Amino acid sequence: MEVKLWHDKRERELLDSLADLYAIIKTTEKLEKAYVRDLVSSTEYEAECLKLIAQFKTLSSSLRDAVPSVDRFADAYKMDCPAALNRLLVSGVPATVEHRASASSASASAAASSASAIAQCVQHFITAMDAVKLNMVAVDQVHPLLSDLSASFAKLGAILPPDFEGKVKVREWLARLAKMGAADELTEQQSRQLHFDLDSSYNAFMAALPSAGS
Repeated sequence: MEVKLWHDKRERELLDSLADLYAIIKTTEKLEKAYVRDLVSSTEYEAECLKLIAQFKTLSSSLRDAVPSVDRFADAYKMDCPAALNRLLVSGVPATVEHRASASSASASAAASSASAIAQCVQHFITAMDAVKLNMVAVDQVHPLLSDLSASFAKLGAILPPDFEGKVKVREWLARLAKMGAADELTEQQSRQLHFDLDSSYNAFMAALPSAGS
């Protein structure tokens, strides 16, 4: 006899989210160990770690009521992931970013601010792309996400040039959305184009990161 773990759609979505949280923590632990053992390059590690941190922040925020303490969540499921919890809950940035910050001649506060801005920018990228994937394409849903992303670019002026692909494309989309009503929705073609633009901009952003700490 089949035993259902949920009674309605909301419970199923909650269980899916909890499973995603579990997977993110476990994956981060494996990534941290792989980096320490020199099994992945610094560039690969940083790109994946930034993505995991962004996903974790987005997911943990949505699960705030169900999972008030990620530490207790990890204990309850006997996860034994100290490196992941440190990276996700304490540090909030990849080890490579921490190393660049500590090696920089700039002040510690400025270095920490730069690392935080990078992490926030990645989070805004991931959140926007996920929203489009989930068909959250009404103007009043998309516009705030792109505005947040645009604002995060402004905090990285020393890293990103004025003509950075992401800045240009996001400005174009914001201008386009400004001409639409709040309840209007992007067409399927527009949604696909927006996701493509965000994805290509994200890749360009990640490619620019190795010089971020120089």
